[in-house]
Amino acid sequence: MSTTSLEDLKDAATEAGVIENAPEEAALAEPKIDAQGRAYATGKRKTAVARVWIKPGAGKITVNGKDQTEYFGRAVLQMIIKQPLVAAERNDQYDVVCTVTGSGPSGQAGAVRHGIARALTFYEPSLRSVLKKGGFLTRDSRTVERKKYGRKKARRSFQFSKR
Repeated sequence: MSTTSLEDLKDAATEAGVIENAPEEAALAEPKIDAQGRAYATGKRKTAVARVWIKPGAGKITVNGKDQTEYFGRAVLQMIIKQPLVAAERNDQYDVVCTVTGSGPSGQAGAVRHGIARALTFYEPSLRSVLKKGGFLTRDSRTVERKKYGRKKARRSFQFSKR
């Protein structure tokens, strides 16, 4: 059995045509921008689905035709929406327009956040590592557990009476 170094294996693979500068090709990700200069992505959380478009602008966020402060009244929800932009240090560089349906305010805010993060990676692929590290690109798959038969709710049982 002969011992070979990693360089020998790499040289043999390049000669065979197996390796052809694969890391360099993977690093060059192209931005996905439409004819109007926008990037589009969908975000999901619980049962909420957000369709998000971002384009260069003053940093205005519009949700279902309303300003984000008007649509999401609680400061916590407004902070959740801005998290990907703050993490990527792009606070006032992009205008965000989104439509959101389903779930409640918390789920909708999470869906918008997920959509903004995905749209940012489509517009600027170099931001992917920063947003991935912050956990903004991962879809939160937690949903409501279904109600089971013979029970009051998903897990809550009816009150037991001994007599």
